[in-house]
Amino acid sequence: MRPTTYAKASLSPTKRNHIMYTVNLNDLTPAQFLAQYWQKKPVVIRQGISDFNDPISPDEFAGLAMEEQVESRLVWQQDGEWQAAHGPFEDYSHLGDKDWSLLIQGVDHWDEQVAELIRPFRFMPNWRIDDVMVSFATPGGGVGPHMDNYDVFIIQGSGKRHWQVGSNEEHKEVVAHSALLHVEKFAPIIDVELLPGDILYIPPGFPHQGIALENSMSFSVGFRTSSKTSLMSNFADFLIDNQLGTDMVVDPERQTTDTPGLIDQQDVNKLKQAMQSLLNDDSALEQFLGTHLSSAKHELAILPDIEPINEQQLHDYFEQDILLIRLGGLRCLYFNHSLAVSSIYINGEEFSLSSDNEEGMRMLADNMELTYSQLAPWLARAEFTTLLATLINAGYFYFQD
Repeated sequence: MRPTTYAKASLSPTKRNHIMYTVNLNDLTPAQFLAQYWQKKPVVIRQGISDFNDPISPDEFAGLAMEEQVESRLVWQQDGEWQAAHGPFEDYSHLGDKDWSLLIQGVDHWDEQVAELIRPFRFMPNWRIDDVMVSFATPGGGVGPHMDNYDVFIIQGSGKRHWQVGSNEEHKEVVAHSALLHVEKFAPIIDVELLPGDILYIPPGFPHQGIALENSMSFSVGFRTSSKTSLMSNFADFLIDNQLGTDMVVDPERQTTDTPGLIDQQDVNKLKQAMQSLLNDDSALEQFLGTHLSSAKHELAILPDIEPINEQQLHDYFEQDILLIRLGGLRCLYFNHSLAVSSIYINGEEFSLSSDNEEGMRMLADNMELTYSQLAPWLARAEFTTLLATLINAGYFYFQD
């Protein structure tokens, strides 16, 4: 089970036999689960995925951690002190057989089967999906007690882990290491051992820790939103980059004052209205949100040397009924308004066609894979075919081998 044989990843999405995962949310519909648990309380879902097998092996996982482009880190304990390091990594022999974990962010970008773990959770919109973080831990391994600011479904893979989750009351955070922010000891409201296929859902703000009882893998499907300050900061950058809102705040109705040190309420209202007017510009706000929310949070597994495909070759592929796959981690989003004019946002860029391509554009944004029969009505349209070839040549879509 322990990673022993390492081979560097190809840095293109690893393809395996296609497995479709089905999640049982304690016999609840997705709507019922959202109403009862989402961002409200944690819950254990026993055998959420029955007959679960690791979609990536420890050795393949270790090979991925050898790559510069992959966000990996090691967490271990030494003489009772927490330690952490960022990858790439090529050797783990100095760590021994216990008390360490290897974690990689965005594994869904690099492995097709890991990306499939997101599919059962797509009752949530794509812009809320963060990534699939995968960890391998030896007995005693973990990252310590901590809190996250995102929702996560932790799927237990091979092996066992002991998980504790506390309440979302106020908890004091402590710096266990320059790269590790922990919380002080908490009273668990959940105290369980997870077996392969079990799922633990944890909302933001609930302290938790998982400790491996034996060599084990876990797969965390994370859902992250943005802080208000982050949204405002990025919106300000968007306005600056696009030279929007450069007009000055003026006051031709200004009256004299006997209190020159005062910023009166009238002035406060004027300045507030000036800032509010930027948010009231629906066109600018929509463009910002589309580009911002569709931008990938981790590096995409785009091949460095993609052989360009032209429109005729595109038709040839489809005539062979080869499945078209969307790159793992790629975000394709739209608004009702933008779709009405056939615009979608892909990885921070807006793509537009004439308005009669609305349903074809929706299909590109809503599906992770597309068949010839789905796309056939649109392949007769030259501008749609040109866009599709452009997206394939950019590495955003590819034909299944």
